[in-house]
Amino acid sequence: MGGENCRLEMRKRVAVITIDRPPMNTLSRDTLTEIGTILDKIEGDGEVRAVVLTGAGEKMFSAGADVTEFAGMADPESAEATLKRMHDLFNRIERFSKPIIACINGHALGGGNELQMACHLAVAADTAELGLPEVRLGIMPGYGGTQRLARLVGRRRALAMMLSGERIPAQTALEWGLVNRVVPREKVLEEAVKWAEQLAGGPPLAMKGILDAVVRGTDVDLEQGLAIERENMLSVIRTEDAIEGVTSFFQKKTPNFKGR
Repeated sequence: MGGENCRLEMRKRVAVITIDRPPMNTLSRDTLTEIGTILDKIEGDGEVRAVVLTGAGEKMFSAGADVTEFAGMADPESAEATLKRMHDLFNRIERFSKPIIACINGHALGGGNELQMACHLAVAADTAELGLPEVRLGIMPGYGGTQRLARLVGRRRALAMMLSGERIPAQTALEWGLVNRVVPREKVLEEAVKWAEQLAGGPPLAMKGILDAVVRGTDVDLEQGLAIERENMLSVIRTEDAIEGVTSFFQKKTPNFKGR
């Protein structure tokens, strides 16, 4: 399943999306459109509880934007429309109601790094490098990198990366909080899927509430964030899953969460 540029594979309750444009897995307009179409398909599918997003091959998660399409951005209105579409898609990934794990099988550069930063969690191969090298082309990150990188690793580290265009190895990305886990390259997809399967066994409505509270709450002040938390908690606490979880705790059995 999928399209010309992306593949969709189901592994139990986990949807694995693979950007399949080797060797660089660049993010053409069509590729990003396909990712959006796949998200449309799986968001309303109750059988899908978690998502893994990865790239084909071993060299690249994604090298970022397809530079052959830059000529079409010479017109200011066209360029603004393109950037707005990219922001909307990456915002949608960040705000997706099910956990999305970036499986960084190879280098994540430019828009590829911006894409993995929009995901909720990230597992990287030990051979991977991450960077935002746009400045070396005389441009700057435009798919959310200036905002998400600083939020994830801090302003000074983010500025050092973006102003120099230098890459950092996966282990440094782990130490900085840019990724959650680093594993041997040959095991990276296995690790990401395993983690996604663990999450898929959890309560979907509670996870949706957590994702929403964290994503929306970190962009507002504490009082507003707490209001979002209360709103989601009051919604979740009335669900059948909440009753199942509490009952199973006292009965010392594994809960069976059904997403209602």
